[in-house]
Amino acid sequence: MTNPTSRALHLTATLLTAAVALYTALVAFGNITDFGTNQQFVRHVLAMDTTFKDDDLMWRAVTSKGLQDAAYVAIIAWETVAALVLIAGTWFWIRRDLGRARSLSTYGLLMLMLLFGGGFIAIGGEWFAMWQSGDWNGLDAATRVLVFSGIVLLVQYLPFGQATDRTE
Repeated sequence: MTNPTSRALHLTATLLTAAVALYTALVAFGNITDFGTNQQFVRHVLAMDTTFKDDDLMWRAVTSKGLQDAAYVAIIAWETVAALVLIAGTWFWIRRDLGRARSLSTYGLLMLMLLFGGGFIAIGGEWFAMWQSGDWNGLDAATRVLVFSGIVLLVQYLPFGQATDRTE
């Protein structure tokens, strides 16, 4: 990596991966140390108790506190593993090991995209009708994380080794 564009792209991928890793680690840490706040969020979304209460949808509600808490613990575990994978990916970006950096970062970003896109937007937002709740609606936050993760993933696969700033 000798051309300025390659160095800039490498630095960008490193810092963006580090930013997502930091964000994810802080989210997981917050959920562990302040368990009750988002526990209530998950319970309300799964119980569908602040939706329109349409009889055609309410059969989907999960009202067992045990199942709700199990889902929340699974979310925290997923976030924690994603954070650790992204931290490792950042380490390999810093060490300039592009193969390992891209691989680990891709897995970590994919984990976030599955959680926030598949879990929160699709399952929470649509299956449990979270979009209907004025109080317990996390779709905007989930969309931000999904977009942020997707942008970082795209940046990591830009052509690092090719000069794109040629002047002729």
